[in-house]
Amino acid sequence: MNMKVNFAGVEFNNPITTASGTFGSGMEYADIVDLSRLGAVTTKGVANIPWAGNPTPRIAETYGGMINAIGLQNPGIDVFIKRDIPYLKQCGTKIIANVCGKSTEDYCETVEKLSETDVDMLEINISCPNVKEGGIAFGQNPKAVESITSEIKKRSKKPVIMKLTPNVTDITEMARAAENGGADALSLINTITGMKIDINRRTFALANKTGGLSGPAIHPVAVRMVYQTANAVNIPILGMGGVATYEDALELMMAGATMVAVGTANFNNPNATIEIIDGIADYMERNNIDDINEIIGCVK
Repeated sequence: MNMKVNFAGVEFNNPITTASGTFGSGMEYADIVDLSRLGAVTTKGVANIPWAGNPTPRIAETYGGMINAIGLQNPGIDVFIKRDIPYLKQCGTKIIANVCGKSTEDYCETVEKLSETDVDMLEINISCPNVKEGGIAFGQNPKAVESITSEIKKRSKKPVIMKLTPNVTDITEMARAAENGGADALSLINTITGMKIDINRRTFALANKTGGLSGPAIHPVAVRMVYQTANAVNIPILGMGGVATYEDALELMMAGATMVAVGTANFNNPNATIEIIDGIADYMERNNIDDINEIIGCVK
């Protein structure tokens, strides 16, 4: 039985990775999860300088998931290169480094430094607000998507995955823009903007007022957007959004995703990724599927 997938020229032992921001760099989970069994670890977003993140409270539970406004708190690229990459390498797992920034220059500086390291791929979070364009996310303007993708591709020696925001009218417009900019792959979906109010305190549950909704509640939206995107572009997709079971992962793969990331599920079931990998293997065995690639995009 073959569970290996080729994703933008990189071979992974299986299609399951972690969603950025839900797994750190794996250190927090190492006592529970055998990281070498994962297709890859996708790290928490890293920027060119340390970010403090948003004020607290910045996480709240919701029906079918959670809402967060962490603000991409991270120690900066220099700490990440010195501490996190060597740790992941000795764990024997592929590394997808997630990159965030507040300007094109920020992203490019980080990408250039990561290009000289042992990471296997770069995932670029373009849901970040573009400070030079009044705060609108890079990923909400197709011209900005194409431009930043092109600039990053000029500087990257690693395959580039552009992570798309679902907070747009037409996801395929953004996907085509990233493809036109030279992206090697796409990652979707990021969180959906939401809000929660604490009725007892009569105020917002998050200090930021709004946050990113994740978890099972957004899974059907992710399946729809992955399907639409897979039928609009010719580059592979890393699907995510509310994946908690092997069935959820298979849905995204049948819709067109080559790989699948597990995010919020890690918080209430730290072993979710391993259970999903085993579940897919059992499904393949029960259904006499010799090669996992047979199911990618099989639903038309």
